Amino acid sequence: MQIHNTLSGQKEEFQPLEPNKVKMYVCGPTTYNFIHLGNARPLVVFDCLRRYLAFRGYDVFYVQNFTDVDDKIIDRSRELGEEPLQLAARFIGEYFRDADALGIMRANIHPRVSEHMTEIVEAVGVLIEKGFAYVVDGDVYYRVRAFADYGKLSNRNLDDMLAGARVEVDGRKEDSADFALWKSAREGELFWESPWGPGRPGWHIECSVMSNRYLGKTLDIHGGGNDLVFPHHENEIAQSEALNGQKFVNYWMHNGFITINNEKMSKSLGNFFILRDVLDKYPADVVRYYLIATHYRSPLDFDDTKLEEARRALGRLKNTLVLAGEFIAAGAEESGTVAGESRLLAEIKQLELDFIEAMDDDFNTARAMGCYFEMARALNSFVAAGDSQDAGQRRELSEAIGIFRKLGDVLGIFIEAEGSRPEQVEGVLEIYVELRQAARKEKDWASADRIRDILGESGIQIQDGSEGSKCRYDGSPGLEALMGGLMELRVMFRGKKDFAKADLIRDELRKKGIIVEDTKDGARWRILD
Repeated sequence: MQIHNTLSGQKEEFQPLEPNKVKMYVCGPTTYNFIHLGNARPLVVFDCLRRYLAFRGYDVFYVQNFTDVDDKIIDRSRELGEEPLQLAARFIGEYFRDADALGIMRANIHPRVSEHMTEIVEAVGVLIEKGFAYVVDGDVYYRVRAFADYGKLSNRNLDDMLAGARVEVDGRKEDSADFALWKSAREGELFWESPWGPGRPGWHIECSVMSNRYLGKTLDIHGGGNDLVFPHHENEIAQSEALNGQKFVNYWMHNGFITINNEKMSKSLGNFFILRDVLDKYPADVVRYYLIATHYRSPLDFDDTKLEEARRALGRLKNTLVLAGEFIAAGAEESGTVAGESRLLAEIKQLELDFIEAMDDDFNTARAMGCYFEMARALNSFVAAGDSQDAGQRRELSEAIGIFRKLGDVLGIFIEAEGSRPEQVEGVLEIYVELRQAARKEKDWASADRIRDILGESGIQIQDGSEGSKCRYDGSPGLEALMGGLMELRVMFRGKKDFAKADLIRDELRKKGIIVEDTKDGARWRILD
């Protein structure tokens, strides 16, 4: 397995410190607002990396922190009139809601800065004792010129550097590039006691302390967005290696920015989209697919067109699962003859090896996705040409689909069974309403009752009034169950030779982006590409 190491600027063979074990740390959010789409990219990228490492047999211990003590949190708490730690805790809860929606696996540990003050104060004290830090009026600064390798991650010359992004230029500092380890408290601010007076930690020391606490002095992988290379990760190296006297991280991985009109998406620039707003418009699995369909180190320019393309592409993959599931379910348990040797499994297993080769090459999800679509093509061709009554073919397809699903789980792209748009669910319910109203008008009570019962099985009540029928429900009705009911109704209407209603179902679904195909094995439906 090859990983591009930001420290060396090239791909290196991945060799963990301990056989089959990976110690991995990824910087989490500063919790003063909802996360935006740019924040979501590293979440998905490193979640996918974690899944892949586990797939390859590694025992991954994953740590992702929360910065719940920060100037931005304090400033926002003043705006909202909310206690800083309470505000941070609230947005940590909102973070988990969004991350869970995206299928992000919880870290083994989610440490918070506020819970590690004793260790942070101790670490700052050690850096002062070793001559790597100095005190000025209750503030403590890291002396960057005392660390000979400063700038090695970002390839910057110290003399050309300005102060770090979160550090104001201060004439009391020995060097403009020195950064704060401890900030003295201003009046009315949140603070903790320290040997240098009341205050709170600087941004960078937090991650050095928490990663050391849970993963040890040297980590296998440290990840984050490109914007963290300097100053944050550069400063982490300086602090950690000065504290411990040994290498901090073996493999540094950084994902590219999400941009808007080729400009980095960020809260400070105001050109960002809150993830929750995006998830209101697009299913979570579509957003996840969009974020990993491009190689993690490449920039990703945002626009709705690309999300629509992701929706259609993911829909094709899901349709493969639908068609294969119908094929497997179509025959009796052991009916038909056992198929001879087929090329399907051989082709799928070779594509699995190609998928692994792509992922082993610096986690190339874009190339791996190409292999995955080749799998879908092979599976679709097998279903189209096969005989669903042949038990051998069904067993072979079932094994092939098992591989397909397993790799889908590595990518985490099948978060929701349906992956439908909310408006498509609403559109399908409109068809039920139209059918019931027509059946009642014709006094076809059996059909009207069956429509009511099918909806009831999905937790939906249909109510009839003077202005027509309406659906009432709690939660989010599943598209697959609703479509299964419509397919049953279509068969029922065709059996009654009521072709008008059967055709109405087909034609109205097409208008709503869903097509129905009649095959020798029955009707199938899929989301229109």
